[in-house]
Amino acid sequence: MRLSVLCEDVACLPPEAAAVEVQGVTADSRTAVSGDLFIAIPGTRSDGGRFIADAAARGAVAVIAATKADVPTGLGVPVLRTDDPRVALSKIAARIYKGQPATVVAVTGTSGKTSVAEFTRQIFAACGRESASLGTIGVVTRRSNVYGSLTTPDPVTLHKTLSALASDGITHLAMEASSHGLDQHRLDGVHIAAAAFTNLGRDHLDYHPTVEAYFAAKMRLFENLLPPHNTAVINRDGAYSTEAEAIARRSGRQVLTVGREGETIRLEKAEAAGFAQRLTLRIGPGVVTVDLPLVGGYQIENALVAAALSMAAGEETEAVVRAIGALKGVKGRLEIIAEHNGGLAIVDYAHKPEALAAALDACRPFATGRLICVFGCGGDRDRGKRPIMGRIAAGKADVVIVTDDNPRSEPAAAVRAEIMAGAPDAIEIGDRAEAIRWAANMIGPGDVVLVAGKGHETGQIVGDRVLPFSDHAVIAEALGSS
Repeated sequence: MRLSVLCEDVACLPPEAAAVEVQGVTADSRTAVSGDLFIAIPGTRSDGGRFIADAAARGAVAVIAATKADVPTGLGVPVLRTDDPRVALSKIAARIYKGQPATVVAVTGTSGKTSVAEFTRQIFAACGRESASLGTIGVVTRRSNVYGSLTTPDPVTLHKTLSALASDGITHLAMEASSHGLDQHRLDGVHIAAAAFTNLGRDHLDYHPTVEAYFAAKMRLFENLLPPHNTAVINRDGAYSTEAEAIARRSGRQVLTVGREGETIRLEKAEAAGFAQRLTLRIGPGVVTVDLPLVGGYQIENALVAAALSMAAGEETEAVVRAIGALKGVKGRLEIIAEHNGGLAIVDYAHKPEALAAALDACRPFATGRLICVFGCGGDRDRGKRPIMGRIAAGKADVVIVTDDNPRSEPAAAVRAEIMAGAPDAIEIGDRAEAIRWAANMIGPGDVVLVAGKGHETGQIVGDRVLPFSDHAVIAEALGSS
């Protein structure tokens, strides 16, 4: 594709560069090959400008750099300038890797994104659509599940994925929109039909300077990426919902609301029905009852957001309600792993204060005996949440076992000590497998063990290594189940 077409409205194009033919785009000089356009992304750890010469040497036919970036001389390839290379990368990736599912919906928020995206995929499928979800657990279709590593992939990977899904016949996609992805313009160039907000809590303050900045990054989905007059779905039961709804309305978006105070789907009543929850919902003038085959109040919130998001994308209400009754939980999200000695072992991905509190609250109704919580906190991440999560666990669980999560480069004992400051009576067992086995051996009638923090993950990051590790596998081995 000609550079003049790719860079229209993206970067200043020298006249002599207009006819240059481009085969691909990259922001990583190590992957540059002949025919590529290299985009130098300014960074906090390493500036892409340092790698321009390397990209040119590997065959890049042109370079885009920030307006004020230093660029080496004598490259022998044209250099284009732009105020925001990240926006340029996303828009150009969308132009090179053409094709997206016809209907793309996105969900943002601190907790619930993965479940909402996957529930929406399941609802689309129940309505007869070829659908996929994309996010923390990878790309999921009715035929396959490919694990991913980022909630919102980089723009090149994202648009290659969208193009491949469209070529494979996927017409409906539900995707997660992380604060990092929104702040770094990874979703710019995605045609979004409808978008949703779940809630906001403390998270990623190692990246965002304040909670307000974190929230502002989330709101780019409504303010900048969702086209005017398209629909925003707001979970009124979630923190910051009032602020999110005000921004969506002020930005000229149509708004659907769900929850106990919702206007589109109002939760009138929820009661236990075995390991399911019987929901009474008011939708428009009518009232319907449906059994949601999942545990936990926040799974109700996620299911209702997914339902409204599907409706915003054009699905019929009756078909959506039927689909709620057949939803399957996402791996590692309040997932019942085993029943043992009259008790339960549950795995959940909760690794943030609000998520841990919600998971413990969800488990409490099933704990006629003790509620036992095993968790840790990740290294090289927001340290401020560690004592907060310790206090939450100590206040909501009967027994707390503090262990390692992903220590990364931090001393694991130091991370545990910061958690223990909020839970001084907790049991400390650094070895995560041993901590899980200890909790499993405690299970008696009516007890519930919640192992929180890693969910679906199959590795533990220690230093610069990823060691094979699965909460599921350790529990199954400890309890003699599979």
